[in-house]
Amino acid sequence: MLVFVGMPFFFMEIALGQYASLGPITVWKLSPVFQGLGLASICVSGLIGLYYNVIISYGLIYMVASMTKSLPWANCNNTWNSDDCVGATEWPADSTWSIEDCNSSNQATNTYTPAEEYFYKYVLNISDGADDAGDIQLMIIGALAVAWLIVFLVLIKGVGSLGKVVYFVAIFPYFMLTALLIQGMLLDGAIDGIKYYLTPQWDLLADSKVWRDAAVQIFYSLSVCTGGLIAMSSFNKFENNIRRDAIMIPIINCATSIYSGFVIFAVLGFMANEKRVCIADVAEQGPGLVFVVYPEALAKMPVAPLWSILFFFMVVLLGFGSQFSIIEAVLSALIDVLPRDVQRSTGKTILFRAIMCSCFFLVGISMTTQAGIYILTLLDQSVGGIPLLVVGLVECFALQWVYGTERCAEDIFRMIGWKPSFYWRWC
Repeated sequence: MLVFVGMPFFFMEIALGQYASLGPITVWKLSPVFQGLGLASICVSGLIGLYYNVIISYGLIYMVASMTKSLPWANCNNTWNSDDCVGATEWPADSTWSIEDCNSSNQATNTYTPAEEYFYKYVLNISDGADDAGDIQLMIIGALAVAWLIVFLVLIKGVGSLGKVVYFVAIFPYFMLTALLIQGMLLDGAIDGIKYYLTPQWDLLADSKVWRDAAVQIFYSLSVCTGGLIAMSSFNKFENNIRRDAIMIPIINCATSIYSGFVIFAVLGFMANEKRVCIADVAEQGPGLVFVVYPEALAKMPVAPLWSILFFFMVVLLGFGSQFSIIEAVLSALIDVLPRDVQRSTGKTILFRAIMCSCFFLVGISMTTQAGIYILTLLDQSVGGIPLLVVGLVECFALQWVYGTERCAEDIFRMIGWKPSFYWRWC
């Protein structure tokens, strides 16, 4: 999926943005009938940015909560813990149990780890369903306000503000992931988690949903069809080597995802061993997974609060790194279609950015209620799925069939003195 879909789409979008030096809306002057395509990609980016900052706010909460002598999710001796909470030292001994027995009747299905209860019962204070909105969680709305303020302050000067931040954001996560992997591999059951991660289930290849999810994941992780690549590449030098970028960036991106998978499944194996359940059932899927699995590993590390602060600092940095690009793509695209006097006035563009960030914050308040996680999950599953595939399909048709493959090849030749080979043309 990476080779035949991800890399060609990545190449196509950065070539378009770099050649035209226009935003994701105005770039479609090349074929005005498809100008709505730019609006569609910006709508997708806007909705993603809307809930993405809520996830970042969770990271801020965890980072601040880690500034203590003992992590609050390290045990079950807290006011929010229920009778179903069982800490690592409190699980009933069962020397005969192994991960192969996960389908047997002795598995515990109604118990929760301290990390699970901290996230769902304390941070989210989750309600029984999406129809029960409950109260606004002041801790989350406060963190969300801080997150949007940071986004606004960084993006006051536009995309030029991002360059200095990227270098640190790109390197620091590898250090943290390596430390967590080493710690995770020392936990009981970690090997079972790694085996589960590396064992292919060939029968799933016949399931169309798996291929759809794979395509969505590639599109999402590479920011394809969201307008972000076009917006960011529009600031490139005209002769920038896009072929190199289209090969290196997607490969590094996917390699990092695979590497982080080892960390996650090492901890999932440990949690499955502790809870006496199957690895597939150990934790719920969704945006909240990172706030259940990783804290479980962090609580087992020496000097746990320090490692937790560093880890969630990394999570926040990574989140902001993506969020800055997402929101800048939206804002720069909208500024491109504003009247000329607004575009040329620094004060008016800053005011516009402030108004937009404020609007994003106000709409995001709906995800700070007790039912907020349900809304967030709904957006994550719907916005980042089929809409991206539809935008990608129409974009491919517009560029390769309406604008023309040969014209695209000529444009690329003008930039880097090289015409796309058979692979780039047909994939």
